[in-house]
Amino acid sequence: MTMLSSTIPAVHSTCAHARDAVREVHAALANCDAELVLFFCSSRFDLDALADEMRERFRGTRVIGCTTAGEIGPAGYRNDSLVAVALPRALFTVETALLEDLQTFTIASGHACALDALHDLERRAPRASGANSFALLLIDGLSVREEPVTRTLQGALGDIALVGGSAADDLRFERTAIFYDGRFRDDCAALIVASTALPFRTFKTQHFRCGAERLVVTQADAERRTVSEINGLPAAEEYARLIGARVEDLSPGHFAAAPVVVLIDGTDYVRSIQKLNPDGSLTFYCAIEEGLVLRVARALDLVDNLQATFGDLRDSFGEPQLVLAWDCILRHLEMMQRGTRDTAAEVLKANHAVGFSTYGEQYGGVHVNQTLTGIVFSRAPEPDRG
Repeated sequence: MTMLSSTIPAVHSTCAHARDAVREVHAALANCDAELVLFFCSSRFDLDALADEMRERFRGTRVIGCTTAGEIGPAGYRNDSLVAVALPRALFTVETALLEDLQTFTIASGHACALDALHDLERRAPRASGANSFALLLIDGLSVREEPVTRTLQGALGDIALVGGSAADDLRFERTAIFYDGRFRDDCAALIVASTALPFRTFKTQHFRCGAERLVVTQADAERRTVSEINGLPAAEEYARLIGARVEDLSPGHFAAAPVVVLIDGTDYVRSIQKLNPDGSLTFYCAIEEGLVLRVARALDLVDNLQATFGDLRDSFGEPQLVLAWDCILRHLEMMQRGTRDTAAEVLKANHAVGFSTYGEQYGGVHVNQTLTGIVFSRAPEPDRG
């Protein structure tokens, strides 16, 4: 077990068995009067046992979490682990909501969900605003509903910034689960709105340079996020040609090193490829549709970018006491391929990061890929949050 000593305590258990991991986490957090406990766990755990132990150990405390493709915490980057953080009642006022049945999600239901949570928060923290409040989202990473959910929730929340991540399942693509109200659930999203006495800032970073050649999506199934043709040619064949690879050799490593990007309001957003299909089509992690103009991006140095990002945050904001971080699984795969994971882990540990490797990240009203998004909390408390 590794623990981060802070006014916002975090603990990282590498116990092999679910119940042992929860017991270890609870023992470390038991003395914190927690307004909310957030956890991120390997999908390889016995999730029924983990949920049962969470209910028993954290009775009377709100607990929200999800499955991952790797955990980030005081022990660095880990697989098959459990990481948790307690938001103390003395520093945070928190309200939560569950969006169920995402396959039938409507703008009206999402808007109502966000406003209900926000009104509950305002009753307890009357001065809640974008200056002292934030929102977190954990969403089923296989729901294919991140775009409308993220856009709708951010629209309802106004100037309260929304960040979060898509739950994962260690690249099995079978079940990504959200823990809410004592059990793991599918096809849902957990929304957390909070007001805090601590200074905080949301951030997003990526490490790519956009190329010049255009890729036009000429045939796609938007519902399945699958592209059959690019530039009028078989999608995998054209993508492989543009990156200088053979179709039969395409792998997650290629997708991580050479993603495609789309320009939205002057900003490049990555549209990461999830997998190559037997019919030569490509499935994406993000929304994709016919007529979309893409460009192949080339990776810059990920660790240099990570160090620069946290260096800028420290220079402008001071030393973090906690960073909640959502890191795309494709970044993790790239680090493994290049042998830089341990170096990146040291940067995250030095900045007190807690989070997980995702199937997608949410920032503002946009669902993105191949980014690190997060929220950093400073050590210097402000006076009264009201």
